[in-house]
Amino acid sequence: MYARGFGRGTGLGLGGAAVLRAPVSFVPAPPPRFDVVVDLAQDVGSPRWWRGLFTCLALCGTALAGAPRFGPLDGGGPRGWGEEARREVAGLAIAPGRDGGRTGRRMAATAAVEDLPAAPERARVELIAALVPGAGFAAGLTRAGVGADEAARAAALVAEAVRLDALAAGTPMRVVLGRRAGRGVARPLLSLEFRAGLDLKLGVERAEGALVLRRTPVAVDRRPARIGGAVGEGFFLSAGAAGAGGRAVQDWLRALGSYLDVGELRPGDRFDMIVEQARAETGEARQGALLYAGLQREGERSLRLVRWRGGWADADGKPPAVAEGAAASASFGGSIRPVPGRVTSRFGPRRHPILGFVRMHKGMDFGAGWGTPIRAPAAGVAVRVGWSGGYGRQVRLAHGGGLGTSYSHLSSYAVDEGIAVAAGQVIGFVGSSGLSTGPHLHYEAYLGGRAVDPAGVQFGAMAPPAAAAPSSDLPQVKARLAALLAAVTKP
Repeated sequence: MYARGFGRGTGLGLGGAAVLRAPVSFVPAPPPRFDVVVDLAQDVGSPRWWRGLFTCLALCGTALAGAPRFGPLDGGGPRGWGEEARREVAGLAIAPGRDGGRTGRRMAATAAVEDLPAAPERARVELIAALVPGAGFAAGLTRAGVGADEAARAAALVAEAVRLDALAAGTPMRVVLGRRAGRGVARPLLSLEFRAGLDLKLGVERAEGALVLRRTPVAVDRRPARIGGAVGEGFFLSAGAAGAGGRAVQDWLRALGSYLDVGELRPGDRFDMIVEQARAETGEARQGALLYAGLQREGERSLRLVRWRGGWADADGKPPAVAEGAAASASFGGSIRPVPGRVTSRFGPRRHPILGFVRMHKGMDFGAGWGTPIRAPAAGVAVRVGWSGGYGRQVRLAHGGGLGTSYSHLSSYAVDEGIAVAAGQVIGFVGSSGLSTGPHLHYEAYLGGRAVDPAGVQFGAMAPPAAAAPSSDLPQVKARLAALLAAVTKP
């Protein structure tokens, strides 16, 4: 016996004969595959499909069988109404109709209703009246409902304390009127109260049937106020936000206009000012003249100007040195400058920055921050206030003698068409409306309807800037500044 071959399919044989056999595997066969998840969209109707359907239904039934039960919450039953409670609720008429309420129903008048000959009036009437411009004090009271005789009597009493024509238009008056004596009769004046001044409150009241005057003094703190801050995006906006009034801002610009070009103030510069101020104990405050103007510039010597003998004196002894364009910051052509900014474009032909071609520039452009107040260079009448094509928002003034001016690209107006304006009065605010590349003022002047160079127009002479204080006054100027700094208070 022998073996032949050891390859696959070869086995042992007897007598030299080879016997072929199938290969033998010792790995158990895998069980048949059973898929729990069956795609019911395939093989519809097959045994595997039916098994998947029954499995899905069984799982859904199991989930429903184990779901919690929802029912109404436990609570008390409806409230029982007793007969006494029903009568009370019915009387208040806040119950529904089934409980006896009569809310919303129309009820016919009964014998308890009586006709009144006239609607009843209040026994006391309180109102706020204001003095109307051009009208007398008594006329204002008459319009408020006070009888003519009592209005005249009240005006005579007030005239004993103050001048009636000195009272500002729009002054609010608190008026209290009593019950009428009859129909068609004016109500009697019970009391009248108003602020005659920052330090005085006046009242007219009825005592023992007659009107009497009552004076009430108001304590006033008259210490000057110090205001300061950074110039930021615009000096006018920053100074106004810090509490400075329009008069103080203009005085500050005029004071520094003899030392530098205020149109070139930088955002990092810090302004400083001390102004006269009167603050009443009731909270009202009024600002007066500017007493001190200061400026601190980065990398440069600070300016400290004190009002001195009708002008301004530098506390460090520096004489005025007007830079190019600085004198024009306060005036030009002998008149008030519309805005305290430098001239960016003058009268004459130029290439238009938006249209791109050369044409006549009929005015002057002043660079100024958004919202800078624009002031009339001279007295006149606002003959046009509104939109004017590429000029945007425009104010046009007539000054008489065929002379007129216009102010364009405004952001808003401060005057109405047809009113008279005074020299230096704010008529609008710098903007960028119309054909404009940025906030600025376009200023034009007209003579007989023809555009002329505004720089050569003279409306009226202005006082020349005060000369520098003599060196002998320097110690007094420094003492004055020290006294102001010691007495100031916050606005």
